[in-house]
Amino acid sequence: MKKLSIAAALMALATTAAFAADSERDTLDRIIKDHWAWTLETNPTFATSLGVRDFDDRLGDPSLAAFDAGIEAERGFLGRLDAIDADALAAADRMNYDLLRLDLERDIEGAKFGDKYFIITNRAGPHTFIAGLPDDLPFFTKADFESYVKRLNATPAFVDAAIARLSAGVDAGWTQPCAAMAGYEDTIRHHVVDKPSDSVLMKPFADKPATISARDWKKLKSDAEKAVSGKAVPAIEKFADFYEETYAPACRKNIAASSLPDGQEYYAYRARLNTTTDMSPDEIHALGLSEVARIRAEMAAVIKGSGFKGDFKAFQQFLRTDPQFYAKTPRELMEKNSYVAKKIDGELPKLFTRLPRMPYTLKEIPADIAEGTTTAYYERPAGDGSRPGVYRVNTSKLDTRPLYEIEALTLHEAVPGHHFQIAISQELDLPEFRRFGSFTAFNEGWGLYAESLGLDVGFYQDPYSDFGRLSYEMWRACRLVVDTGMHSKGWTRAQAIEFMTENTALSEHNIEAEVDRYIAWPGQALAYKIGQLKIRELRTRAEKALGEKFDLRRFHDALLEDGALPLTLVESKIDKWIAAEKSK
Repeated sequence: MKKLSIAAALMALATTAAFAADSERDTLDRIIKDHWAWTLETNPTFATSLGVRDFDDRLGDPSLAAFDAGIEAERGFLGRLDAIDADALAAADRMNYDLLRLDLERDIEGAKFGDKYFIITNRAGPHTFIAGLPDDLPFFTKADFESYVKRLNATPAFVDAAIARLSAGVDAGWTQPCAAMAGYEDTIRHHVVDKPSDSVLMKPFADKPATISARDWKKLKSDAEKAVSGKAVPAIEKFADFYEETYAPACRKNIAASSLPDGQEYYAYRARLNTTTDMSPDEIHALGLSEVARIRAEMAAVIKGSGFKGDFKAFQQFLRTDPQFYAKTPRELMEKNSYVAKKIDGELPKLFTRLPRMPYTLKEIPADIAEGTTTAYYERPAGDGSRPGVYRVNTSKLDTRPLYEIEALTLHEAVPGHHFQIAISQELDLPEFRRFGSFTAFNEGWGLYAESLGLDVGFYQDPYSDFGRLSYEMWRACRLVVDTGMHSKGWTRAQAIEFMTENTALSEHNIEAEVDRYIAWPGQALAYKIGQLKIRELRTRAEKALGEKFDLRRFHDALLEDGALPLTLVESKIDKWIAAEKSK
């Protein structure tokens, strides 16, 4: 799973007055360039990660006023697109037109709901955004450190704006459910420290770059310590107080998105947004039940083949409790993941003809969020090449991180999953909004499909690892059932936990953390299985249509060569590719 981008959730949105164009001279290229310039200006830390340094002193504006201005800006861009004759565009330009239009329309549609108040989830918020700056920003030059200090000094205004927006959500009745937010205050208080040296915000000052003089370094470090102790930590403490005294007491008792104002319509929108389909929650729920039944049959076959004497429940208990399946130390767990990562690196030429240039690395999930978050996630590389992709592994609660899941997990989060697909996308000759854009059903569907590619290159030879693969696929099938169940069909949190406990080999701790994620982030978890099923369907279609002409490597190249796309466009593109391959 990719890490939730709190920057994208919180960043301000401005107007397009500066980009107003004479309609007689307006072009698609100009609209795309203006839209991208606006995107960077309203997402300043993202701009920095791309090497655009015009906004290095800013964190962004998470206020409601900025959000509303941003929606008006997007309406302006949409109006400019309306003035263009789309039917006269060349095929490549028409795809750019359609994708930009879809981006704008889905944001505008979402703005009519209270989704704008959900700038925190049970694993992210203003504090995690600030705490993540040392990992998200470049630190090479004196100017890099100076701009970082400016951003630390801007923390109070940033947090105040976020608090005001969350307060408005409290007044409007759009708050996160209590059940999903247990312990959230601890993730905030973790960053309220007595000494600057104890703060993760001082991490960039651990080592002095050779290009900075000792005198300048001393001043930079001193300025940073003052900013951390005088501005950043007090702001985070203020957010903690607000959360505990105002937000938490107002949290929702009902976990369902459908319990919100216009809730059924809101959840249906969230389902469409994340799956890029028109499937209803009922249709998704039924599909999930069908997939659960299919995968259970495959699991039963693996259990039988392993020689285990016992039923499905006994096998689950064996996997969840036998010490042989668990690392003894965080280092051992990281080494196991590193081994699988390097092993799959060597198999990539069997699956693709084009490989990304940008590398990735492995790091532990930060301690402040580890116990409440997922077992792993991925952070995309900096667009300017200054930071690699990061495969983050959770080394907390080691008795809940089974080794038999590592092959599937690594293939999903690193390669050929998220890192491979996202790094390739960032290197394509496409407009920036597509190179750095995302459609969750494509990105996460690819990640889940990538897990199965281990079967093509000799992974999952151990029956326990193979069961781990199936358990992970079952996990995503269960999401279709429990996400729709809780948000549309009246399921309780306990029902969702029970359903996942009965059907997967995930630990109880992981299941509870996952269910809370679905509660706090409605609809996002639907994307994985829907996307994977479509990719698998298209591969089967191509294999049958092309027979001996089918080349798995070229099929994968074709899937990835246009970046992330809605599933409908993926299907039409692959159908054209099949026809072209047939004619060769």
